[in-house]
Amino acid sequence: MKQNRKQINEFWQQVEQTIDQLLHSQQNNQFEADALLSQYNDILRQIDRNLTFHFERDEEEGPVEMIFGCDGYPESIGSVLSLVGAAPQLTGIQFKAFNHRYDPVPRHISVGEEFCELRDFWFALRDVDRKLRLEIYLEDVPRELDLDPRVEAAMIFLDALIGEYELMTRIWTLDWLELPKDPRDYGLRPLAELREVFDSHKHGVAPIGITMH
Repeated sequence: MKQNRKQINEFWQQVEQTIDQLLHSQQNNQFEADALLSQYNDILRQIDRNLTFHFERDEEEGPVEMIFGCDGYPESIGSVLSLVGAAPQLTGIQFKAFNHRYDPVPRHISVGEEFCELRDFWFALRDVDRKLRLEIYLEDVPRELDLDPRVEAAMIFLDALIGEYELMTRIWTLDWLELPKDPRDYGLRPLAELREVFDSHKHGVAPIGITMH
């Protein structure tokens, strides 16, 4: 823990020394300081190999948000919270832990060359022995989930609908299944309705981890 604290302090010292350079490199909502971003990544991986970050800005003139996560690994939640808890106050940028819910929820997402719509995904949320099991249904389920951009898009939709932290700590398992021809006949619901259903169930289960299948 003491070593982690040292690395966390080193990370924030690096950010403080270089943040102006990073912000001034922004072109078309992208940061061009690739070497600097690589340095951030390298230090974060020394703290915890699962740490990730990305940038968002809600409005043209609003502050940039640097959002930290752990790529869905619940064992690294503490690292994210410790890192953001030690963040300095800097002008022009805010530091946040995890992807929060979005309002409004996006109706479509482009991942690479794949255009994915929220309406393409259906779900079932089951409470089994006070454990929430989430099933995501889509056409032509891939054998290798990591290679299909639709899976990445679905995870972005899930973050937007229920938030990354609650996805990791309230969902026991997440399964990917083939979408039947008539999904409502199988009791499935459009993914857009997940937030309402999840919020009605989440307080009945204890915080837990997530297992991907």
